[in-house]
Amino acid sequence: MFNFSFQNPTKIIFGQDQIAALNDNIPPDSKVLLLYGAGSIKRNGVYQQVTAALANFDWQEFSGIEPNPSFETLMQAADLVRREKIDFLLAVGGGSVIDGAKFIAAAAVFAGDAWQILAEGAEVTSAIALGCVLTLPATGSESNGNSVVTRYETKQKLGFSSPLVYPQFAILDPSVTFSLPTKQVANGVVDAFIHVIEQYLTYPVNACVQDRFAEGLLQTLIEQGPLALTEPENYNVRANIMWAATMALNGLIGKGVPQDWATHMIGHELTACYGLDHAQTLAVVLPALLQHKRQQKRQKLLQYGRRVWQLTSADEEEVIDQAIALTQAFFQKMGVPTQLADYGLNSEAIDTVVAKLTEHNMVKLGEHADITPEVSRQILQYAL
Repeated sequence: MFNFSFQNPTKIIFGQDQIAALNDNIPPDSKVLLLYGAGSIKRNGVYQQVTAALANFDWQEFSGIEPNPSFETLMQAADLVRREKIDFLLAVGGGSVIDGAKFIAAAAVFAGDAWQILAEGAEVTSAIALGCVLTLPATGSESNGNSVVTRYETKQKLGFSSPLVYPQFAILDPSVTFSLPTKQVANGVVDAFIHVIEQYLTYPVNACVQDRFAEGLLQTLIEQGPLALTEPENYNVRANIMWAATMALNGLIGKGVPQDWATHMIGHELTACYGLDHAQTLAVVLPALLQHKRQQKRQKLLQYGRRVWQLTSADEEEVIDQAIALTQAFFQKMGVPTQLADYGLNSEAIDTVVAKLTEHNMVKLGEHADITPEVSRQILQYAL
């Protein structure tokens, strides 16, 4: 196991009817900006619960943060924060709204062009405080310092990370997810599953605790994910999925181990260029990447197949084949297609994505930094 340090400052407030706890967790006398997306929170009652809890605060709202939040929209919110002297951001939504809030928190107080945070890795030295109410379990953004933003004008989807943008608190009420569209539930489960895979399915470093945690999360999502589609108001199912998605990317299982993230980097380009949902891109890329990298990932693929999928064959190649096939079948069972052709994309799209990876210097991806643009091309050809 590698050396590491770990601290997660986000307070998790979990359970039914916990949105009322906002009143006790936002610092007194804060000037609050409520951030949300297209307005589904007004139809499912979350907005009403949030605004009731904000009754004692001076607050304003900013809506319209997109799935794959756009730089242009977020900069409008950052201008509002500066103009109105906002000192606390409250993100209510899924990972896109929370990611957007993190960028707003940094951009509003950044000296210079805030695009430099994303495009040049400019250091974030200060940020507006923020908290969140999670309505869609998927990204784990509610308890980490990561954010991904899309600039649609230039077809760039880039991220940044800073300990200064960890939410101070995250309210997780599984019951607010009952009304989610099936597609969003499915995408969320696939997204969380692949977050775990990116930190787990690399090569062994004798990190027994992290491995067993990761395997437990994967099995939970495999068991509970399909139930969420057939039993949409099963509180316990939704609770387990919500907690698994949070634990998948709060930093715990990734400490002391190698991490991959090539699936995400390639997937980001598919989203930026062709508008595919984030989870859809991951479901396309991961099985193909595992096939291409089956020798480099051999020991962990065998462990994954035997521990997670309970495969018992003595033939190691058969175990790896079945593990990859079962992974792909799980995504399909969740209703998320796994081939580029399923989304109307062909070899021309591969050329475009590879060119974008090169443009964005994504030329040494993976846990061994050996996924060059040409290797990315080969992976995407597997995914056709």
